[in-house]
Amino acid sequence: MKKSMIYLPTTLMLLILFSCAEPALNILKIKEEIQTVLDRQKASWNEQSIEGFMEDYWKSEDFTFQSGNSRLYGWEALYSRYKKSYTEENWGKLDFTDIEIKVLSNDYVYVLGRYKLALKDSSKEGLFTIIFQQRNEGWKIIHDHSS
Repeated sequence: MKKSMIYLPTTLMLLILFSCAEPALNILKIKEEIQTVLDRQKASWNEQSIEGFMEDYWKSEDFTFQSGNSRLYGWEALYSRYKKSYTEENWGKLDFTDIEIKVLSNDYVYVLGRYKLALKDSSKEGLFTIIFQQRNEGWKIIHDHSS
């Protein structure tokens, strides 16, 4: 009788702890989902669709983008920058390489990588770090730092 009195509270406490815990990470699944977003972005860019490329960015004034010595706040600001900077004459073909997807939790991921934009007579390339957050509408880029 005394043993069951000890086991019952312990068992109940463990059940409560495990029921409140975050679901187990499925790192492979999350990495595949993030890679799908990156592939979709690359395809959209190479189809000259800024709208498609921007679809996976968080549409919020709290979104941040950094490049060089400038910082933009908000999805609209980045969208306007791309619309102004990239026209049909200077579009270029985009590629991502050296991708490292780092899963921090079920809701946050950061990605390290290199981009290369092959233009008509030249190319631009550099490094990037993007931070994803799992939101109701899926994985969204909440911060992009490209150099």
